[in-house]
Amino acid sequence: MNSNNDPNYSPLRDVAQNPEATARYLADVQRVLLDIGKNLETLALEVRVHCRDAHVEGDRFYDAWLRAQPVERAFKDILKNVEAVTKGLEKGAYKRRAHDEVLASTARKRKEKELEKQRKKTPQPLQAAPNPPQQGTQSQNLDYGGPTSIYDMSKRESA
Repeated sequence: MNSNNDPNYSPLRDVAQNPEATARYLADVQRVLLDIGKNLETLALEVRVHCRDAHVEGDRFYDAWLRAQPVERAFKDILKNVEAVTKGLEKGAYKRRAHDEVLASTARKRKEKELEKQRKKTPQPLQAAPNPPQQGTQSQNLDYGGPTSIYDMSKRESA
C-alpha cells in the first residue's frame, strides 16, 4: 500500500488496479449522479412552472410558453447528459472487468499456441501401415478391395 508521504501517491491508483474496486467506485459515483439527476428533474419542473407562469402585460396566451422553451430545453439537455454519464459509468465498469478477463485468457492462449508450435516442430512418429495381404491369401471380396491394375482384370466383366 502506498504512503500519503509519497509524492507519486494517487488514491485512485489502487482502485484502478483492481476491477472490483473500480466497479464499486463507479457505482458510488453513479449513485451520487442519480441523486443529482433526481434533484435536477425536480428543479426542471419548478423552473418550467415558474417560466410558463411569468406573464408580462400585453402578452398573448402563448408568449410565456415561447419564452420558457429555451430554458426547458437547456434543462432537458442537462438531464440527458447526466443519464449518458451514468450509462457510461456502467459501461466503463464492464469494460474494466472484461479487460482483466482478456488479459488472463491471453496468457493461456499464448501457452496453447506455443505447445501447438512445439507439436508441429516435432511430429509424433507415424505408426507403420498394416502389412498388405499376401498373394497366397486372397480375400473373399476382391472386386471391391485392394489396388488393382487394368492388366489384372481376370474375374471382372466389361461393361
